This record gives sequence, structure tokens and C-alpha cells, in this order.
Amino acid sequence: MAKFHYGGQAVIEGVMMRGRTHMAVAVRNPQGEIVIRQEPLTSRIYTSRWGKLPFLRGLTALWDALGLGMRALLWSADVALAEEEAELSGPLAWGTLAGALALGIGIFFLIPSALAQWLERFWPSAWASSTIEGGIRLLMFLAYVWLIGRMPDIQRVFAYHGAEHKAINALEAGAELSPSAVARFSTAHTRCGTSFLLFVLVLAILFHIPLQFPEWYLRLLSRIVIIPVVAGVAYEFIRFSASHQEHPVVRLFVLPGLMLQRLTTREPDLDMLEVAIAALRSVLIADGVLASEASEVTRVPMVEELSPAS
Repeated sequence: MAKFHYGGQAVIEGVMMRGRTHMAVAVRNPQGEIVIRQEPLTSRIYTSRWGKLPFLRGLTALWDALGLGMRALLWSADVALAEEEAELSGPLAWGTLAGALALGIGIFFLIPSALAQWLERFWPSAWASSTIEGGIRLLMFLAYVWLIGRMPDIQRVFAYHGAEHKAINALEAGAELSPSAVARFSTAHTRCGTSFLLFVLVLAILFHIPLQFPEWYLRLLSRIVIIPVVAGVAYEFIRFSASHQEHPVVRLFVLPGLMLQRLTTREPDLDMLEVAIAALRSVLIADGVLASEASEVTRVPMVEELSPAS
């Protein structure tokens, strides 16, 4: 069986981990208990062979970030805020996601593209236009990450992001999955989504060179349509770099992504590490990597709204 790379993301007061067959979200509620929701990965994008093919499997990474990650984030908000019912689900959840995507497209795609098109009168070159557009988009992204990182609530999310990385690093090193043991590991990881986004932004500069249409709406549409292609290439590079990170040339290429993670991670405390380990153990047990064991965490039943789309 091919080696499987475990990973996840930070959510509100918790961590989501994705395994081979299941995902699990562990959140600490206001009473101090760790609550876990686990669900099988039944969508065809996870179970079909084409979903595991090189470049196409980059779509799985996008689905994780947009679909699976959004549902995990919304559920974690319900638990962390101690809501009795999961009101942030169904149409409201996907409406929130659609609004966030529309806002993101407007800010990170339309504005850089419009500015680059206006500046073409001074530098009438496809290379220059694409570089300027990509540079503006990258600067906006860095400024956005830096600004939200100054908010106390986001700083806690970033600390859980660091806890997720430490847990994965400990797993891959074969270390004991206990808070004290996991605490010794780094908050940076080669396969981090932050590094993935950075590679997407940089590679997009090259992919956008032949897509310099005079009409703004065609430019915007081309940027959106090409996202899966760029994401597929970036994902393969991330996988390659993770498997060859000891090579000095590869280390040089991944260094910017690792440095950028200093903005999106914080050093977690032992309680946060305990939550990340609980999520990781849940998927490891579901995958048969660990034996089932008694746990003090609270498990809640799955609900249909949070099941992956088939």
C-alpha cells in the first residue's frame, strides 16, 4: 500500500484531521471537554481512482480546503460557541461559503487584474503584465495574512494550526503522540496549505502570461478557470518537495513557504496539542493504524448536513 500523508487544518478552538478513509474534527468546548466529530470520506473525489491520479488529485486538495474544511470550520464554531443546534449548516453554510468566495475573487483576482491592465499602457508586455498582476496579488495576500494575524481570535486559530503541524511532524517521526512529546516538534511543515497557496500564487504568474485579454471579464474568467490547473501543478510540487526535502535545491525552493508559515502558525500550549492529537488519533484508529482505545473525549453522532457530498 502506498504511503499516505496525513494532514489537516486548524478550526475554531480545534483541529480537523483528514485520514485515508475518514476525517475528524476535535474541538474543545467551553466546559473544557474535547468533542470529536468523525465522518467517512465517501465522496467519489476521495474513493475513485481518478481522484488519486497525479495533477487531478490536486482537486482533492481544493475540495478539502473549500468543502470539507468549511464544514469542519462551521461545526467547530457551533461547539466553541456552545450552540445547542448546528445552525450554521445546510443553505446557510454554503451561502456563507459562496459569499466568502465571491469576496475573495473580487479582492484577490479582480483588483490585481484591473490594476495590471491599467499599467499595461506603460509596460505593453504579457510578461510584465502577468508579473505585475501576480506581484500585486502576492503583496495583498501577505498583507491580509499579517493583518488578520494581529486579531486575538485568529492568533488562537494560528496556534491550533501550529498544533496540527506538530502532531503531524511527530507522527511522521514515529514519536509518541502525547502533548509533551509532540511539543518538541516544529510548527512548520513542508505540505502546509500556506506553502501550497504561495506556490499557487507564484505559478499563476507563469500560467497567466498567455491569458492577457483586453476585456476585463475575460481576464477574470480565465483566472478562475485556470485555478484547478495551477493548483494541480502546485500540489504535485508540494508532494515532490515533501519526499525530497533533504536535497539542498529542494530545501531552497521550500524555504519561502516555511518562512511564510511564521505568519500563519503560533506556538500552541499543551491543551491545544491535546486537541490536535485527539483528532489525529481518531483518523488513525479509523484507518486501522492505531488500535481503538478508551478515551475521555466526547464523540457526537454524524449528521447528514455534514456528510461529504456524493
